[in-house]
Amino acid sequence: MGRKIMISVGALVALAFVAGAFYWLRARGSQQPLPDAVSPEPSEFHEALVASPPPIARNEKTAPATKNDKNKKTAPSAAELPLKTGEVLNYTANVSKLDNVATLTLKVAGKGNFLGKSVWHLQAAAHTLKPLRIVFELDDQFDSYSDSGTLASLQYEMRLNERGQKVELVQRMTSSGREPAPPDATAARVLPGTRDPLGFMQFLRTTDWSSTREVRSPVYDGHKLYDVRAKLVSAAAAVGVPAGDFRASKIEIHVFENGAESKDGSFTLYLANDAVRTPVLLEAIMPVLSARVELVKDLPQTPEPKPKAD
Repeated sequence: MGRKIMISVGALVALAFVAGAFYWLRARGSQQPLPDAVSPEPSEFHEALVASPPPIARNEKTAPATKNDKNKKTAPSAAELPLKTGEVLNYTANVSKLDNVATLTLKVAGKGNFLGKSVWHLQAAAHTLKPLRIVFELDDQFDSYSDSGTLASLQYEMRLNERGQKVELVQRMTSSGREPAPPDATAARVLPGTRDPLGFMQFLRTTDWSSTREVRSPVYDGHKLYDVRAKLVSAAAAVGVPAGDFRASKIEIHVFENGAESKDGSFTLYLANDAVRTPVLLEAIMPVLSARVELVKDLPQTPEPKPKAD
């Protein structure tokens, strides 16, 4: 995949990089998904202890909202975000006429304290499957440490293993350039409030699309800083994926670089209209192919060959 294509895809959402890999393959698969790599968490990250919420009495009632409360608009607190430690979402990638060519897993790995701030530890991992894996072996893992309230990125990590070539990048975000990065990381100068692809995906989930029609955010994909805009085009689109049938918010995602919109592809994300706004489908239309990344209940596996008759 050309460098420009890979970067543009990564700037959208974690799901989209799968489509970019296949664009690379067309332009110039594992019998079962491999286990995700286990990478050590940064020494600065301290996982929070999960406490049970206090019980609510049966006769307890919520205090009525005052007039001032109704008129007050505040950003959702960390407790209100539809994220839950331990959440695991599995996806299969279909490219053009090829089904189940790769798997993708999104995880909310934990919540804790990082550099004095409350953060979510977010993860994504992707693996190609046979027969494509024979030609393009890909085993990538991404880790994000994002502010628990705004999902702005504090640290973004990429561990890439593509066709036998391994790359590991750990990038500490800084908006001033004055905060030194630790010895095992590099400093990435970004705008205040910049999100990485994993944090941006979760940011779209935390957006209240019933009252919002468009959001924008600076997104740093590990190589470049982009202006990414997401627009609601339908509040109740019908979506069918292996995990089931859903009514979903249909959101178009547009990537801008230096004020000009990228022509490398168009992307549409579908968030289920459930309590946690589950990402159920990503559609990517690239110059030479199209891709669908669909939510599944279990990761697809390559069928075992049938035994030969005696």
